[in-house]
Amino acid sequence: MSAAPLALVVDDSDDQAELLRRYLERAGCRVVTASTAEQALETLDDIRPDLAVVDLVLPGISGRELAAALRETHPECALVITSVLDSSRYPEADAVLPKPFTGAQVATVVERIARA
Repeated sequence: MSAAPLALVVDDSDDQAELLRRYLERAGCRVVTASTAEQALETLDDIRPDLAVVDLVLPGISGRELAAALRETHPECALVITSVLDSSRYPEADAVLPKPFTGAQVATVVERIARA
């Protein structure tokens, strides 16, 4: 991963997306946000993120479906799942961030992915 990894945040809550942006930027990432899976898929035509933080509960295409699409089209992208749902219901991912999460938890996930 480069010195400034590119993170894609997909969350339909503006507050959560902004919080993740701030935490990821503090952890040394450049950040692009999308509020729907459809918007994220369009964005993926133009960028190659090092990691994607995907909320499972999204309008339209679900976060679970987006995660599967990311695995297929961008296998090099580390997948981080975030949700208020029980973490036992999360799809396979490189890391999880159950809501609510802290800045320290986000930083730990970024560090672990950077070492992988």
